[in-house]
Amino acid sequence: MTKSVESIEAEATEVATEIGTILAGQGVTVAVAESLTGGKLANQFAATTGSGEWFAGGVVAYQSEAKHRVLNVPEGPVISEDAVVSMVEGVTALFGSDAGLAASGAGGPEGQEGQAPGTTWLAAGVLGTVKTELHHFSGEPLEILAQTQLRSLQLLRSLLTRHTLSAREGH
Repeated sequence: MTKSVESIEAEATEVATEIGTILAGQGVTVAVAESLTGGKLANQFAATTGSGEWFAGGVVAYQSEAKHRVLNVPEGPVISEDAVVSMVEGVTALFGSDAGLAASGAGGPEGQEGQAPGTTWLAAGVLGTVKTELHHFSGEPLEILAQTQLRSLQLLRSLLTRHTLSAREGH
């Protein structure tokens, strides 16, 4: 049985709250670069208590040309690992943040750039370390957006948690 959009978004809210606690505890900031999520990541952070201390801001660059112009994504496919890495690097530079989160993909109902609906690249970066993931989510566009939102936040939380552990261990 698949989860409803509402339950996925509720879980995303919980993860965003955990991220806020981690960021506040580390004294670092985050910025987001969104495409198919259309502001859902920024919305999650903006609605989290204390976000004024750690949420630097976000960019919704929906059209390919906007990604190239605003976030310095190289010409070529924007549903790619290179594109989301560039989006993270671009948004962290733009806002002067310590961490970044990016999502780009085909939300449906049609594909894009030869990619099937639900094909999504995610990237999270913390202090120069960037981790990427490729996903093939299923469902209607709103379900794909909700899954992308949740998995993006989980990716950032994972990277932040590893970064915290590394810092504590002196690595």
